[in-house]
Amino acid sequence: MNIKHAGVAGGGVMGSDMALDLSANGYRVTLTDISEEKLEAAKENIKKTYRLVQLMRKEKFAMPLAEVLENIHFSLDTREFETADIMIENVTEDWSVKQRVYEQLREICRENTIYFVNTSCISITKVASLMPHPEKVIGAHFMNPVPLKELVEVIRGEETSDQTVDVAQQFLESFEKKPVVVNDLPGFVSNRVLMLTINESIWTVQDQVAVPADVDKIFRGGFGHKMGPLATADLIGLDTILNSLLVLYESYKDSKFRPCPLLVKMVDAGKLGRKSGQGFFNYS
Repeated sequence: MNIKHAGVAGGGVMGSDMALDLSANGYRVTLTDISEEKLEAAKENIKKTYRLVQLMRKEKFAMPLAEVLENIHFSLDTREFETADIMIENVTEDWSVKQRVYEQLREICRENTIYFVNTSCISITKVASLMPHPEKVIGAHFMNPVPLKELVEVIRGEETSDQTVDVAQQFLESFEKKPVVVNDLPGFVSNRVLMLTINESIWTVQDQVAVPADVDKIFRGGFGHKMGPLATADLIGLDTILNSLLVLYESYKDSKFRPCPLLVKMVDAGKLGRKSGQGFFNYS
């Protein structure tokens, strides 16, 4: 399959980083969101991430920023996905929102379009059941920040075809990603384990076992993690962490996924991590 045009639904941190990575690797990208303000924020995030990548791995992007932005079409109109060879959905980790997006896409996209569901925990099989060709739906859990992280957890849904898996792997490898294919159960491997670690770390803060800085220091110094679980939670977004835990709790009916009350309180207070300037750590 010759992929030239990639559609990216959702211009948050993951979506804008995705658009940047694809554009810098020669793909034509259409990026949509629900308001001009969100599209402008996506554009600013692309500029910010581009500077970060240039600072940390200058050889990664040889393309000038102006050219990167020229390859990305920012739009409010999802009908512009009509010519997309591949769709990458990055909307919030909320089933009702995702459902509405896929109900739109199935009326717009071409019959041979392949759909990448970029999700932390939601079932790929459940998403595929909304589509006329469920064999063309596959999970692709990208890591944050997308341009600097090579590993992608690829999730094969119940109906995902071998051909779709092959195309997905070839597509990801074309912009220097390393796909690992796993099977579909909520949370897959990475988030089924990571969300437990983050949630339990939050419990230790709530129970006054340790302050956030010391929790993370133990993981960095003791286990060799580059980033502790609470800084990771801030990077992902505490609202996303909470939504993911709720999906896992509902899916498995297992109390080990019950969100810590401190996490719920922080999200209610708007302390969402890096994107709000305050989470377990201060970013202002």
